[in-house]
Amino acid sequence: MRESEQSMLNAEATIEHITNWLRDYCTANKQRGFVIGVSGGIDSAVTSTLCARTGLPLLCIEMPIHQAENQVQRALDHIAWLRERYPNVSMERVQLTPVFDALVKELRSHEDPAVLSLSLANTRARLRMTSLYYFAGIERSLVAGTGNKVEDFGVGFYTKYGDGGVDLSPIADLTKTEVFAMAKQLGIIESIQQAKPTDGLFGDDRSDEDQLGASYPELEWAMALRDADTSVNVDALTERQRQVLGIYDRLHAANAHKWKPIPVCMIPESLRK
Repeated sequence: MRESEQSMLNAEATIEHITNWLRDYCTANKQRGFVIGVSGGIDSAVTSTLCARTGLPLLCIEMPIHQAENQVQRALDHIAWLRERYPNVSMERVQLTPVFDALVKELRSHEDPAVLSLSLANTRARLRMTSLYYFAGIERSLVAGTGNKVEDFGVGFYTKYGDGGVDLSPIADLTKTEVFAMAKQLGIIESIQQAKPTDGLFGDDRSDEDQLGASYPELEWAMALRDADTSVNVDALTERQRQVLGIYDRLHAANAHKWKPIPVCMIPESLRK
């Protein structure tokens, strides 16, 4: 397993491909442009820049909920960077902290702090989704998703109907390593390229790796291994590789409900007679 393995992605050509795909999809569906939540992380920075490159209207929304100041500042810096380069970019700031706090006061608590913390983290993501779709409705625009391949289809590291509630997913076929390669090619500001990936949903400085138990390059290795051959000889793996594969398999199974189609209870024809 090579944690520092470099992507072989043709970043320049991929940028053009996604930009054209975004523009074509938006115009074919008779929408004006895009709405995106900007978090100060690498995925939203890359996705918003790709949307901006289409030339169609892009509304960037910054939605802090008890957010760490460095995350807020990176988001604002990125939006400012975008607006200097693309005249089609505008922004809104929505202070969701008081909305979240008011909602929490009305919700029943839970005796298990870990369960409560995760549920509230997902609630933050769903409040943001609601805000994005409000603006998408009044702007006649599409909500652009920021999930990458490992998060969306590998370990399911996102909130169902939160950051997973989107109209289209421009970077969902890119690994995190490839997203970083795209960021470098696009010239995304250095503070975002250097920042530790985090979902920012807990109001502290925990990283994605802290939550997942493995780095993105490690999870990319496990995902590629499983995609190539589900019957892996674990005896040939190092202790760390076995740990990472176990983490990947557990999360992939536990979160399969996120990417599988919503199950529909089909009614037998015999019940319609």
